[in-house]
Order: sequence, then C-alpha cells, then structure tokens
Amino acid sequence: MVKLIYVLWAPEGQSKQRTKDLLLNEVQPRLYDAGVNKLTMYIDDEYSTVRSPAPKLYRGPVVSAEISLWVDELEQRHEIEKILQPHGFRTAGYLVDESIYTEYGGNRHFHERDWPDGERSPVVMAVTLMERPHRLSREEWIQRWHGRQSPVSEEMQPRARYIRNVILQAVTSDAPPFEGIVEEAWPSARHITNPFLFYGARNIFQLARNMYRMFRSVSSFLNFRKIRTSTMSEYILKS
Repeated sequence: MVKLIYVLWAPEGQSKQRTKDLLLNEVQPRLYDAGVNKLTMYIDDEYSTVRSPAPKLYRGPVVSAEISLWVDELEQRHEIEKILQPHGFRTAGYLVDESIYTEYGGNRHFHERDWPDGERSPVVMAVTLMERPHRLSREEWIQRWHGRQSPVSEEMQPRARYIRNVILQAVTSDAPPFEGIVEEAWPSARHITNPFLFYGARNIFQLARNMYRMFRSVSSFLNFRKIRTSTMSEYILKS
C-alpha cells in the first residue's frame, strides 16, 4: 500500500462546522468507495481552540484539514481527487513515506488507544508542514530531523503520539513545496500552553536550558519563518 496526504484550505468564510460536516459526512463514505484502506482526518473544528506552540511568523492562509489515507495503488488518487474537488477546497496532495516514532501507549505520557474508529481522539493534535532550507541537502535535512530533532523532542516533551511523513513527491499541481509533514498528539491543552509541561521542565532553570536546546535543534533544520503548525482534532476513521 501507499500513503497519500491531502492538505485542505476551505473557501473563505466557510465555517468550521461546515468543513467538518462535509469531510465526515459526505467525503468520508465516498473515499471508502474509492478503495481507501485506512483513513484519518485532522480537522480544524470547534474543538481546535488551543494556540499552536510554533512561532507565528508565517502569514499564509490557515490550514482547514489534513486527510491521511492508504490505498493499494497510487493511481487511485485520481478518484480521490474527484471526490474532493466539488467541495471548494484548495487541495495539495502528496505521496509520503510514513514513520511512526511514538505510538499511543509508547511512552509514560499517554495510554494505549482505547477509543473506537470514528470517535474524536481525546488529545490535541498539532500538524506541522515543513519546507527544507536550501542550505541543506535532502539527506542532511532528513538526518537532522530524524536523527537529532526527533530524539531530542521525545526526551523532553510529553507527546502522546508522533508521526513523521517524508514527502516523496507532490501529486497535485501547484502544491506548496513541503518536504515533511508532522502529526503530533498531546495529552491535553495544558501540555501545549504550559511551558513547563511543554518543555519537560521542573523549574525555571530547566525551562531555560530545554528551550535553548529545542531552539538549537529546530533551527538546525528548519526556517522559523516558514514553519506552519495548526492545532486540530484527530479522527481515526478506519484503522
């Protein structure tokens, strides 16, 4: 199977409720008809009220949803895109290579998944779209992301789940030049908004040290002005 990710921007003025209803009630069942084997949607819905922890330096449009799905063949994307097209979303599609660094229950911060398909996950999701700085080769960029940033952040931060998607190619025209998409689940809003929890610090000295360590790690492979992180709700619809 292959994994595809579609990043969606809703039409201007469309409500979050309308976006959610369209994706869950109209798009979801048709995707199964198109042969989708596994499906997760991350949606900026009425529960997405937590401010993103990432720097707010990028001024582009806010992402409305991300659709992650698995199909048997890449060519199935044509039918999938026909399903998405009538609903007015601006769509960017990517073929990706997924690696799950931490699964639910994989560390002390959260339990194994115990909720059914279709139910909103009891976490706060952060979806980050990443561009590779021109100063780094693709190989060096992935090494700094996977070999340095992932273990550094896992060591200090209380994530419940951490999925890395390396983009292999864009599959839609005019897709932004992202090369990585990260999906991070946090146990609660407090784990994002409380800096001591977010950086795994017990006192102000640890906080300063961990913030500096994180800044060095992130800046080694990303441009802060191009980081785009959105908090969303996770719906694991077909696992």
